[in-house]
Amino acid sequence: MIRPAREEDAGAVAAIYAPEVLEGIATFELVPPDAAEIARRMAAGEGRYPWLVWEEAGAVAGYAYASAYRARAAYDRTAETTVYVAREAQGRGVGWRLYAALIERLTADGFTQALGVISLPNEASVALHEALGFRQVARLERVGCKFGRWLDVGYWQRRLAREGA
Repeated sequence: MIRPAREEDAGAVAAIYAPEVLEGIATFELVPPDAAEIARRMAAGEGRYPWLVWEEAGAVAGYAYASAYRARAAYDRTAETTVYVAREAQGRGVGWRLYAALIERLTADGFTQALGVISLPNEASVALHEALGFRQVARLERVGCKFGRWLDVGYWQRRLAREGA
């Protein structure tokens, strides 16, 4: 079941995220944030940027959220989007359903563009974004170094609501 994230979900979200921080390249963070930091990040969106969770059997098995792309006012209808799924829940469509729900919510809220920022290589994330209508618009070469390895970052973009004045 997909539902809005609550402050009490912060510990579960931190637990899902930590293995990717410590072992993966999907994020360039090097130290996993604790539940208090995740709760702070959730609250930082002030209701404008949604956080959603996938709950099954009473436990959070994935989450998706939006955040500001940039701080300048002219970007206020563009959101950066993110999704993570617990390893034991991967491969069952959880990420797709969460991300689709996030896109639907952003569209309803009047956002016009969604941007997925993907460290490369990451075939699963690229496939997920493209299955949901994102297209690659940029690639920045060797911009992050993790585990002694230089990594590229790609930008995938999806149009949401129609632009209007």
